[in-house]
Amino acid sequence: MTEVLFYHLQDMTLENVLPPLLEKSLARGWRVMVQTASEERADALDAHLWTYRDDAFLPHGTWRDNDAAEQPVILVAAAANLNGANVRFLVDNAALPEDSGSYDRLVLIFDGNDDDALAAARKAWSDSKARGFDVTYWQADERGRWQKR
Repeated sequence: MTEVLFYHLQDMTLENVLPPLLEKSLARGWRVMVQTASEERADALDAHLWTYRDDAFLPHGTWRDNDAAEQPVILVAAAANLNGANVRFLVDNAALPEDSGSYDRLVLIFDGNDDDALAAARKAWSDSKARGFDVTYWQADERGRWQKR
């Protein structure tokens, strides 16, 4: 059954939250796709993932790369699963994909200070429940650690 994890950002940015989540996914041996709302946003995240930490390397690519299918993490602005990912991150209000049931896990990260993002997350929650997915909600505590609510 597909798991759908909702990560509620409060006083945090996607740029700070996404890299550690991707690192954990790779450590588990998962192939990952990150879907953004636009090509420009995917490009910005691509640049960020190369430089977010001096002592880390996060192997990734974008849909534009000739070897996109070989990348363990791929950034996309469209729905196609180019690298055979079993985990798909949805950011910037990206909607649940039609093939949601083909993933082991979907991770929807939304900004709690954005009314449109909250509305999109609520809709995705309802859609996920209606499809019979296992849904969980995560929120950071005062120390910045994710807690299941």
